[in-house]
Amino acid sequence: MNKLANVAADVDIAGPSPRRVSVPVIVGGVKVGGGAPIVVQSMTNTDTADVQGTIAQVAALARAGSELVRITVDRDEAAAAVPHIRDGLDKRGINVPLIGDFHYIGHKLLADHPACAEALAKYRINPGNVGFKDKRDTQFSAIVEMAIKYGKTVRIGANWGSLDQELLSKLMDENAASDRPKDARAVTREAMVQSALLSAVRAEEIGLSRDRIILSAKVSAVQDLIAVYRELARRSDYTIHLGLTEAGMGSKGIVASSAALGVLLQEGIGDTIRVSLTPEPGGDRTLEVQVGQEILQTMGFRTFVPLVAACPGCGRTTSTVFQELAGEIQSFIRDEMPEWKAKYPGVEQLNVAVMGCIVNGPGESKHADIGISLPGTGETPAAPVFVDGKKFRTLRGPTIAADFKEMVIQYIDHRFGVGSKTAAE
Repeated sequence: MNKLANVAADVDIAGPSPRRVSVPVIVGGVKVGGGAPIVVQSMTNTDTADVQGTIAQVAALARAGSELVRITVDRDEAAAAVPHIRDGLDKRGINVPLIGDFHYIGHKLLADHPACAEALAKYRINPGNVGFKDKRDTQFSAIVEMAIKYGKTVRIGANWGSLDQELLSKLMDENAASDRPKDARAVTREAMVQSALLSAVRAEEIGLSRDRIILSAKVSAVQDLIAVYRELARRSDYTIHLGLTEAGMGSKGIVASSAALGVLLQEGIGDTIRVSLTPEPGGDRTLEVQVGQEILQTMGFRTFVPLVAACPGCGRTTSTVFQELAGEIQSFIRDEMPEWKAKYPGVEQLNVAVMGCIVNGPGESKHADIGISLPGTGETPAAPVFVDGKKFRTLRGPTIAADFKEMVIQYIDHRFGVGSKTAAE
């Protein structure tokens, strides 16, 4: 018994490292960094010149929970469309801040389209392609000066695929002449960090304040991303945007992003995140928002939607009823959340369990706020429902799924509805 006690005493229930202290930044009314909740953002894949199509996608991303949305501004037609997109969103009551993604000619587009410069909440520029040779500093300076003029934030986003080649060549030459040269990958990571930091220093020299600067340094390999961001965080207190660039499609993109962001977030690094998933042709762009939210929620950093616990299934659960019900409840909750947030304050704290057999079903259901234990193969065709840890009712017959769904709605209304709070007071 003493040995068991000693083992228990040695177990360390670890939590995340303290959040890295960064300079707080305001992006269109959304606080990023400075200890604020980690912000989820996304990006459209519509042609920005298609005003209605872009409004629709921004609205869908915002409805899904994206707190910042980036749009491509690559040519005059796109820049001219931005103020109309902003107006269209405002008329729908969608106030999500818009970020303009600029490459190569951003300085010209912002100068030629002042309404675009005004409508955007943030400008994203890449120091690797903002300009080349003698034009680099003048074009970079022009964008920063526009941000100062209009009171906008700038994200300086270095990227593995478009790294400043002059800086990289310089570091490679210095490394080759070193007595203890590093491998090329390590030098490239150093170039990423320096590109972001040197650009931030230059922006400050021009006059952009630190509370208007966000840094990112995106790569596509998990270990490289972790190494680059650790160093970026160690050397600065700028607000940091996390993201694994070109993460990929489906489970590959989700797993890679979760692995990379999970490590960094656990270490207290990161103030805003994006999960850059490649959608299936015609696929739902909002999946990247959902994944970003689930990373933060499963790690305990934020709460966005009620959790639905469901068993994985085994030979005892040859019926698909519990799988269908779990999926239906989960989809139903996510679809209703935009309205529920206003109608039922605190509903995102709800825990629901949909279990498939008697082995763990009753126990897991008791741990949830409301849970159901469906009958497994060969079990009595009855489904006990537990509410707040106690058996509440047993459901039977062909309408079990519909009956439980209705019970979830009733529970939410009873616990989180305005009337319930008034009565409690």
